Amino acid sequence: MQQNPLLNFKEQGQGPAVVLIHGLFGSLDNLGLLARALGEQCRVISVDLRNHGTSFHSDEMSYPQQAADVLALLDALALDQVSLVGHSMGGKVAMQLAKQAPTRIGKLVVADIAPVAYPHARHQNVFAGLNATLRQPMQSRSEAEALLAQYVEIPGVRQFLLKSFAKGESGWGWRFNVPALERNYANIMGWPDDQTRFEGPALFIKGGDSDYMQPPHTETVMAQFPAAKARVIAGTGHWLHAEKPVLFNKLVVDFLSTGG
Repeated sequence: MQQNPLLNFKEQGQGPAVVLIHGLFGSLDNLGLLARALGEQCRVISVDLRNHGTSFHSDEMSYPQQAADVLALLDALALDQVSLVGHSMGGKVAMQLAKQAPTRIGKLVVADIAPVAYPHARHQNVFAGLNATLRQPMQSRSEAEALLAQYVEIPGVRQFLLKSFAKGESGWGWRFNVPALERNYANIMGWPDDQTRFEGPALFIKGGDSDYMQPPHTETVMAQFPAAKARVIAGTGHWLHAEKPVLFNKLVVDFLSTGG
């Protein structure tokens, strides 16, 4: 079986190792403010997941596979144990890795996602907009945004997507692999139905106005992560780390440095 290349990553700081994992359509820069805050006392490794950033592209994208990608990077860096911080899809990758390799994970922080399957219709407009930009060559970022705006109404969402729109050797294009993400969307929104648990310290941080973590999810979280604690950041949505970075960063830094 052919082995995948290692994930693209960026390192900063010194101390206990912490791996930061971005969400869908993101890249290793998404948690940059947290990386800076943690870098004062930790060795921070920010990764591009498969089909994102400048990491390898693949037709397959299950959570066990994505967790194995991160584990392969830890092996290559000779890191016996790390803490994980993941947002959204990256939170699911972090949870999966904690369950797959519990002895390798010290502490786990999950930002605004639960270990459950979600409805499949959350990103239909985004994929429609991205596919529209693929049907004709784009000559600039502003041209791509104008076309995206016909499908994605919220300017902040367009700006987030456009962080991964770059000029390469063959012209402008998306760094993330749009066809593979769309093909694997059911996997991304889903969750492996296994009964494994991670017994270590875990912190789940919810955006107060977000609908990604609901009261019924509490029982599911505790069944899989029995030592989990929860915090809510009021007045934030799904992008809590960008909306209130000072508070989000403090919660993460405090948890990782003191055990929460």
